[in-house]
Formats: sequence, C-alpha cells, structure tokens
Amino acid sequence: MDESRLALVRVSAALSPCSTADLRLALRAAAESAQPDQVEEVVLQAYLFAGYPAALNGFRLWREASGRPAPAPSADDTAEWAERGAEVCRRVYAGQYDRLRANVAALHPDMERWMLSEGYGKVLGRPGLDLATRELCIAALLASMDAEPQLYAHLRGAINAGATEDEVEAALREAGRGMSPERSRAARETWAQVRDRRRERSTS
Repeated sequence: MDESRLALVRVSAALSPCSTADLRLALRAAAESAQPDQVEEVVLQAYLFAGYPAALNGFRLWREASGRPAPAPSADDTAEWAERGAEVCRRVYAGQYDRLRANVAALHPDMERWMLSEGYGKVLGRPGLDLATRELCIAALLASMDAEPQLYAHLRGAINAGATEDEVEAALREAGRGMSPERSRAARETWAQVRDRRRERSTS
C-alpha cells in the first residue's frame, strides 16, 4: 500500500475510537503525504459509520492540522444519488447485492432506501476518492467496533472494489494499533473468513 493510501487508512482508523491525540497525529501526517481533498472525503464518510460527533471532531482537528478552510458545499441531486448508490452498492456487494437489499428492507424499508441513496449515493459514490480506498478506510474504521457483519461486508467490498489482500491486511494492522487485543483478534478472524471463502470459491 502506498504511503498516501496508508495515511488515509490511519486517519479513518483513528476516527472510530475518537482518540483526539491519535487522530491529531494521523491528520498531521496525512497533511504531509495525502491529497487534502481525499482526507476530507475520509473524514466526511465517517459520519455514516461512527456518527456525526466523530466526523465533526475529525473536521475540527483537520482544519487545525491543514489550515484549510471548509470547501464550498456540493449540490444536492437526490435522483442522481439513488442511481449512483445502486451502482456503487452493486460494486461493493457483487453477487450479494439483491440479497442485501432484501435483508435490509425486511428490517425496515426506509433503511434500505436510505442505504442506497444516502449511504452509497450521496456519500460513498462521491467523486474525489476511489472506491477501493474508501472501502479500506471503512474497514479500518469498523474494525474497532462490535459490528462484525458490517466489517465482513466491507472487507469483502474492498476486494470487490479492487484492493489486494495485502492491502486489506495492512489496513487491519493499522487499525489494530489502537484497539484492544480482543477487538483486533475479532477483526482478523472476520478477515480470515472473507479470505478463506474467497479462496474456496476461486478453486471450486
């Protein structure tokens, strides 16, 4: 994994535990080695997974570290979000796309609609950051949470979007630096399931 992508993964990993000291260090390093617009995208997408407090704190520290002002707002286009969301979600979930939508709709139909339009369309389908990097960053963020099904999906999504196994393992190593041994072990076990099932399918 190149240094720019690694810096973005480190920022995302630090956003989840909301450790101000670790996040400040990660953002300062990213200001030196990553494109500023890409850092903004990593912090922005965190609100989907870690909530507004984590994202707002991330932007506060990023403004301090980078000295950059807030960008101009993007235009809202709900029709485009829905179309783009379906396309991006299909790339992430591949053959599980229809099943995912049915499962989420069974939990609550509004969640299924918001997942596509807001999650994958409005946020994860934005220009400015390639999908593989987004998925690696999301996996690093989710690794510290008790959210194994979502971590599994985005680890697999990183591979589906074009990340390599080595890059996924590097992202988990970075995330593991700020986690308890138990959470780190759980994340690696989840990755082992994704990797092993993928290899089984490739040899069958």
